[in-house]
Amino acid sequence: MDFLDFTGEEMYFNEPLAPDVEALLTDASQRYGEESAELSLMRAYFLEPQHLTVLVALYRYFYYRQRYREALITAERAIAIVAERLELPPRWEDLSESNLSAATQHSMTLTRFLLLALKGSAYLLMRLNEPEAALARFEKVAEVDTSDRLGINELLTMARAAVAEAAAAQAGDKVHYLKT
Repeated sequence: MDFLDFTGEEMYFNEPLAPDVEALLTDASQRYGEESAELSLMRAYFLEPQHLTVLVALYRYFYYRQRYREALITAERAIAIVAERLELPPRWEDLSESNLSAATQHSMTLTRFLLLALKGSAYLLMRLNEPEAALARFEKVAEVDTSDRLGINELLTMARAAVAEAAAAQAGDKVHYLKT
């Protein structure tokens, strides 16, 4: 699949927002960098919990505030919503090239969004020092993006190195413990 071939399709941010939700997102963007922006984002989320524009705004807020756990929860919520819209398995672990191929017939942009959200969630897991969980997600994206159109290979290499480093450190701790 060529995940860069999505011309002519509507993007998630083109989906209409209720005026009050749009006003809340505008308010949050005007208060960018301030903690008070979170209140507007949370209100928008409670009004439109399935809207991807709201979720992306919330994700970005958490990410740039270095609140990676909250950003991860938000990314996982977006993945679940998109999987449901595309009639994909609810667990990302169960995604396959065949069911994603079928999903592209419904919407290439949403399929690509799902995979980029999965990639983003893996990156967050790396930031949270959970390389094994990150590696599993990176490997899932690489499994279906064999041409590396989503730029996963370098991150996959980094995750594998982090997993190996953590295993070596753990083995070193065991050796140190046995010597004492």
